[in-house]
Amino acid sequence: MPQADLSYSAKIALDPAKILRTVEEVVSAHDAKAGACKGRAHPLEITHHDHVLLRLRMLNKPHRDDAFMTALVAALQTALRDMVPAPSILGIEIGFLEQHYASLTIP
Repeated sequence: MPQADLSYSAKIALDPAKILRTVEEVVSAHDAKAGACKGRAHPLEITHHDHVLLRLRMLNKPHRDDAFMTALVAALQTALRDMVPAPSILGIEIGFLEQHYASLTIP
């Protein structure tokens, strides 16, 4: 289950819920078995320059090689570009969850 953390300058007019939904859609389009994407939005009151930073973490699997990750970054940039007003900086960082990461669903 991928996890997306969206940090952004609070004064930027964004729809973080829409951005997180779009991230999930893009990930699913590239990897149908990825599952739901847990998303969190973090508006930041104090920032230096207006920016949006998406950090996406996924389990490390053999098919998620450099080509996959590069294509996913490009697809996210394309999908999110129009959701971030100018002038702003959109940063996207994709990586893998730690080897000993585990999650537990609490019923």
